Amino acid sequence: MTKLILLVDGSAYGESVCDHAAWVAATMGAEIELLHVLGRRDTQSLPANLSGSLGFGAKHDLLDKLAAHDEERAKLAKERGRAILDAAAAYLTDKGVTDIALRLRHGDLVEALQQVEGDADLILIGKRGEAADFAAEHLGSNLERIVRAAHKPVMVASRKYAPVTRALIAFDGGASARKAVSHIAGGQLFKGIPLHLLTVGKDDTTRIDALESAAEDLRAAGHTVTTAIRAGDPDKVIVDYVEDEAISLLVMGAYGHSRMRNLVIGSTTTDMIRNCHIPVMLFR
Repeated sequence: MTKLILLVDGSAYGESVCDHAAWVAATMGAEIELLHVLGRRDTQSLPANLSGSLGFGAKHDLLDKLAAHDEERAKLAKERGRAILDAAAAYLTDKGVTDIALRLRHGDLVEALQQVEGDADLILIGKRGEAADFAAEHLGSNLERIVRAAHKPVMVASRKYAPVTRALIAFDGGASARKAVSHIAGGQLFKGIPLHLLTVGKDDTTRIDALESAAEDLRAAGHTVTTAIRAGDPDKVIVDYVEDEAISLLVMGAYGHSRMRNLVIGSTTTDMIRNCHIPVMLFR
């Protein structure tokens, strides 16, 4: 059975992440694991060094109060995390999802994800975290770390869910883009959804051959495919194509493994996630 991992927090993207997961679960009969991670800042802190500024008695009393405060804060953080998981599970149940597991972890988010992603097929996360309303132009601080560290495809949910009716694969001919094509051709999630394959660059034989080869793989798997080669800046061309063709899901390679490739792919990945108002599915 397909397995999804949902990273949930108290952000405004939580509902959308669950909606995207419900779509995947309904399409593929997937089980869902909800993961909420309590960071070290939520549960631990060291008392400030007050030696020299306070007398012994006053320092002792203050350290006792700080210790009690940290203990209470850690307890509340755990209760809040459990409440977030319970609320997400209830929301998914209302959407018809029946196979749901809850996992509350402590520590670093990326490390926690790496410990549980082994048997997962897809990771789902919101575009922004709990500070979304305070920094609307910034991506979640953990998003890039997760995408770079994950060994499975990562779907970045937009703020509001909309049914996926057309998908665009930004195809640059690289290994991650070919992996995306292979994944889609061999899976069930995109069945019945018209696909667009877009290459940005000069209209030369090499690009045409690579694009048509990828298109044939998808057509052989039963997909309807439209191909296009557009010149220009990749960031602008892809965003314009998404708007012109009413694309509802963008698929692309993310953050190259090599330093040179990452200079191009990395910035494009970040710009696409930031500028597109649709979910983005990333492959490395």
